[in-house]
Amino acid sequence: MARLDDIPEPTRTAVRDLPCPTPATSPFVAGPALTQRKIAMVSSAALIHRGDTPFPVGSGEVRAVPGSWDNGDILMSHVSINFDRAGFQRDINVVYPINRLREMAADGAIGGVVDTHYTVMGSTDPAAMADAADSIAAALHAEGCTGVLLLPV
Repeated sequence: MARLDDIPEPTRTAVRDLPCPTPATSPFVAGPALTQRKIAMVSSAALIHRGDTPFPVGSGEVRAVPGSWDNGDILMSHVSINFDRAGFQRDINVVYPINRLREMAADGAIGGVVDTHYTVMGSTDPAAMADAADSIAAALHAEGCTGVLLLPV
């Protein structure tokens, strides 16, 4: 992970000056215990299946990541001069902890894992992500997801 002081200009200033929206309210959402929740992952690593077209730089699109994909066929197309891929290359679970979630489900720590997860390009202006966020939320709701693990890179 890059420290702000280590990021070269003008990127450092652009990142530092990004507006951080404040929600108008602070909703509280009750739900089932973790042992009863069906968990999904949403990653900003721009994950793709081997052979697929990488995410374009600055893309606001969202792509599905089926849980059936073999881990060896999942590639990361995230683009940033400040990102080190070494951890991902050693262990996909650093960015996409599908094996850990499956273990947690098998152990009863969580109720289950959804069949489809989602990924976006992390180095994208958040304002361009509204449609992606809405489509992810709708798809997860339709699949019966009751918990989301957010995986920023």
